[in-house]
Amino acid sequence: MSQISCKSCPLRRKALFRPFEEDELTFMERFKVGELSVDPGTHLLIEGANSPQIFTVLEGMGLRYKTLENGRRQVINFLLPGDLTGLQAGLLGEMKHSVQATSAMRLCVFNRSDLWSLYRKQPSLGYDVTWIAASEEHFLGETLATVGQRDAAERVAWALLKIFRRLTELGIGQGARVPLPYRQQDLADALGLSLVHTNKTLARIRARGLAEWADGELHVSDVDGMAELAMTDTEEPSVRPLL
Repeated sequence: MSQISCKSCPLRRKALFRPFEEDELTFMERFKVGELSVDPGTHLLIEGANSPQIFTVLEGMGLRYKTLENGRRQVINFLLPGDLTGLQAGLLGEMKHSVQATSAMRLCVFNRSDLWSLYRKQPSLGYDVTWIAASEEHFLGETLATVGQRDAAERVAWALLKIFRRLTELGIGQGARVPLPYRQQDLADALGLSLVHTNKTLARIRARGLAEWADGELHVSDVDGMAELAMTDTEEPSVRPLL
């Protein structure tokens, strides 16, 4: 598989992402050191490890999770195309969570040792990294509010709607259907629910004609109804950075 140049990146063409200036593109061509293709189940980053690389997802999906000492797992976030991962190791010296592919993935690879040169030579891209970190912090705040204050149906509706919106903004899927290559256990571990409770909640959402998740595909037939159940507004997509 030939490497995709930053100038012909299919993600960069999407209106969702901030357009690069010419000098930024030239810098990113040098900053990118390669690409990585992995199979489902592959661990890209491991909690406690000192990874020399950071990644941007070009294709495929994965998840971030943290494991407690008793072996229980908390899914932190779902990893989608355009997401930057590995920044923790780049700035803190080691990963505080693990990252695993749930489908085949293709990623841009950057050396974390070059991260300072990005801040020094391209402050606009350095600001983008700061924006990405702030956006992650905001999302974790939303997730904490969801786990702490929403009931099971509201939690599941919120999570599915959040993922559905992100995928449709990326132009992934067809109409009201998007790929969702995760397990119910992954969703349960993200929302603080048991697998049985998650399964029953998904069945109730399906029975209400709002959405159905089956065979690796999510079909949201009533976006407004899902937003009402999730106690969230219908959001307009905002332009975001891409590294």
